[in-house]
Amino acid sequence: MDENRVLFDYDRFLSSVNRVAEEMPQGIRLQIRTYEEMDKAELYALLHIRSQVFVVEQNCVYQDIDYHDQTAIHLWLEHEGHIVAQCRICPSGTKLPHLSIGRVITTVRGHGYGVLIMSKAIDLARLLFPHEQGIFIESQATKQGFYEKLGFIARSEPFMMEGLLHLNMWLDLK
Repeated sequence: MDENRVLFDYDRFLSSVNRVAEEMPQGIRLQIRTYEEMDKAELYALLHIRSQVFVVEQNCVYQDIDYHDQTAIHLWLEHEGHIVAQCRICPSGTKLPHLSIGRVITTVRGHGYGVLIMSKAIDLARLLFPHEQGIFIESQATKQGFYEKLGFIARSEPFMMEGLLHLNMWLDLK
């Protein structure tokens, strides 16, 4: 796999980032980076949080570092210098056949950071990939209601993946 291939128009990416980053709540910073733009400290912080939540807290042993970070667009929210939510957008044909959002995490719960990071990711995906029909996610079954509130619809029965029940969900963009 060519880890440095460009899967989207970079000029569109820059203008889209500026539009999506507007209108953030006071004290919250939205960061959006490609893999190439991230410095080592940013990448390490994101991977550390993913490992803490998905592997340690959820007691789920799986290979999180999957070589899809290199082709993904990474979004995270910072509050007072700390990452409070993160996710990544994977273009069609990278991790999955469809445009997808994954690795959605909030480190501080009950403040709306999950809805905010997902809303920003959906907005960015719409702007960056206007030809896409929708966004696909592989949701943990316990998070189905959260994603339904964002407009996603279940497209499968629950199935076991990485030791946890998941289901396929779809958000129509057209």
